[in-house]
Amino acid sequence: MKEIYLDSNATTCVLPAAVAAARQAMEHGYGNPSSTHATGLQAKAMMDGVRQRASRLLGVGDGRLMFNSGATEGIQTAVLSALCALRERRDAGKRIGSLLLYGATEHKAVPESLAHWNRLLGLNLEVRKLPVDAQGRHDLQALDALIGDAAMLCTMAANNETGVVSDLSAIAQLLQERGADAYWMVDCVQALGKLKLNLAATRIDYAPFSGHKLYAPKGIGMLYVRAGAPFTPLMMGGGQEAGLRSGTENMAGIAALGAVLAALEDGKTFRSHADLAAFRDSLVASLEHAFPGIVFNMPFELSLPTTLNFSVPGLSSKELLDLFDAARVRVSSGSACSAAKALPSYVLEAMHVPQWRASSAIRLSFGPLIDAATIAAACARIERCGEALRSSCLLPSVLAPSSQDGAQEGIIQLGVDGQCTWLLSDAASASCVVIDPAAALVPRLAAFIRCQHLALRAIVHTTAPSDHGAARLALLQELAIEQVGRVDIDGELALGQQRLRRIECGETHVYLLGQRFAFTGALAPEALAPLLEAGLVTPDTVLCSSSDDGRLCSTVRAAGEGEASTSELQLDAAGLPAFLRQHPDAILVDVREAYEHAACAGTVFEGCAVHSVPLSRLAGQVAAWLQQPQRPLVFFCRSGNRSARAAACLRRLGHGAAWQLNGGMAMAEATRHPLAIAA
Repeated sequence: MKEIYLDSNATTCVLPAAVAAARQAMEHGYGNPSSTHATGLQAKAMMDGVRQRASRLLGVGDGRLMFNSGATEGIQTAVLSALCALRERRDAGKRIGSLLLYGATEHKAVPESLAHWNRLLGLNLEVRKLPVDAQGRHDLQALDALIGDAAMLCTMAANNETGVVSDLSAIAQLLQERGADAYWMVDCVQALGKLKLNLAATRIDYAPFSGHKLYAPKGIGMLYVRAGAPFTPLMMGGGQEAGLRSGTENMAGIAALGAVLAALEDGKTFRSHADLAAFRDSLVASLEHAFPGIVFNMPFELSLPTTLNFSVPGLSSKELLDLFDAARVRVSSGSACSAAKALPSYVLEAMHVPQWRASSAIRLSFGPLIDAATIAAACARIERCGEALRSSCLLPSVLAPSSQDGAQEGIIQLGVDGQCTWLLSDAASASCVVIDPAAALVPRLAAFIRCQHLALRAIVHTTAPSDHGAARLALLQELAIEQVGRVDIDGELALGQQRLRRIECGETHVYLLGQRFAFTGALAPEALAPLLEAGLVTPDTVLCSSSDDGRLCSTVRAAGEGEASTSELQLDAAGLPAFLRQHPDAILVDVREAYEHAACAGTVFEGCAVHSVPLSRLAGQVAAWLQQPQRPLVFFCRSGNRSARAAACLRRLGHGAAWQLNGGMAMAEATRHPLAIAA
């Protein structure tokens, strides 16, 4: 399937005309615009032409417009200029405000620049957030109370995460009514090509832009400075840009930006606001169909038509990213993510949305160059993602599992916030047991149990639950069960042909599933010795902890062992074909989850047999792999994070030939080798 790119607020592809313009500048217009010979003058004429076009489009008037490397440099220059002027005013005995105000949803470059230059210049002013309301717009009442003490105000035209458009007119009116002399910077990065701008007609002192947000290459941007606003160059040296920004200009970037601005000016290349709004409506309809209960984290009527920010109950941003990526739909998380835990979006936190939404948000964004066919294809894949979740029992569905798949039996590991919950299911008896339920996982557990038509036999804990049984009660309520016949087990519980046995270990309970698995809670390795001596476990018994320390599982033999060196486990995508030729008995193991497989089409690696063992089910498979400790195992996933955990787990358990594909499927696709991804 062809990639569908819906992450344009992060960056865009480069407009073909911009590529051609950059190539022309590099191949034929390569003169230095500071040179006085004909070649240099031709380059300068091109640069001046782009500046004039940009000035027309942005309504620069008598203001200044300089080219730079992008918005971050523009923000630095604006902040430095304003703060140098403030220091000069203070040194001259004039009053300046005590606050450096910035919107709570600004890009991190803004508060970090304010703090940096405030410290270096010795101003020691207070850097303070200006709160926003529930819709993501600046709190005008709070601004009214603070503006008298503000030395500088930093806001944005449109937010990069939510697309919420700021009420700049109301802010300007407030500044005028209060007679505020604070310098005002407006981040216009997301506004270019999406909002009508007439900068000279506003109170705005500084406005940074970045070309790569609108189909120009990275490394080229602009900074608007209002006529009369103070200015201090960030870079000094050669006097380029009329002394405003030294350093030889990026002529290829300027030429490419000029082509984009020309396309914007002709009014034919890019889609109209009405078209973009209609495209958004189509995407919204497909998202609502795919994900019941979806919540949009921005008000449509106050946002750019090119941005959607949403959360889905019961699904983390990482799971949704993996799902969309499997369908080759490129979106981004609304928050910063790590392998262990997603950090909540500070933008959504500032809007006071519930924590689960701030922690699990997804941003979908497209540019004005998109067409109806791409939107239609995106809608189809989004709906396919919803069906993939339903087939994997992660979303409510009226459909029972297909007869060919049957119930998904075995041992499933679910993790959240450092906790592990284990679900044991048996297809023959259509029954299950939940061990150490976590409250955040209750909807997931309930959906799976309902979807698989399982009878919940018991809910057990390895230690006294810190929530005093709240998660257990919530799971019973979700399943509309008044009581479970045996909330815990005394001695043994039959689970199909297997027996789940409870063993007392001080204040901890150990649950044994035969001798193959031991669910131990956070039991220290040395506490297992009595069980080993009594023959209740063997050195190869797989240990399943209630603590998610990144190890997935262990064995009695390997308990306490450290992790293998990550560098020893990695195979580069380019070297994978040769490795497989040298090791024809190697097993390729895809540790992505079942819903990711359901979302994509075709084969994963062309011409290779691939075993699917989701990371959540790895514990149930390790014993079989350990019986052949020298047979190579090559784990892979989307980006390499999960496969690295799987390979490290097997190495720690004594499998000497476990590897992981460095960079995952993304890097394999990039190499375009014979095993390149077909799906």
